[in-house]
Amino acid sequence: MTELEVYAAGLRAPDKLMGLDLELGAIPGLRYKVDTLHDLMFLESDDPDLSLQEIESIFNKIGLKARFVGQTHTVAKSASATQVIRP
Repeated sequence: MTELEVYAAGLRAPDKLMGLDLELGAIPGLRYKVDTLHDLMFLESDDPDLSLQEIESIFNKIGLKARFVGQTHTVAKSASATQVIRP
């Protein structure tokens, strides 16, 4: 199972939510929920081959910039796909 947390400014706008629902609903085995207080979406998929690029392209199609929060575990294919955050 793959779990992701995505931040996208403007995510809670009704038109954005409707567009994401149409796009994400077409992916078998994908479940998601939206944080009602923040522009966060929690995704979980039974497909281990689901890629960050695939999710990012769906957000881009809707007009949102996806930013992945936390560790991406096995989803990130290379060390350059993530960046260390320093204080």
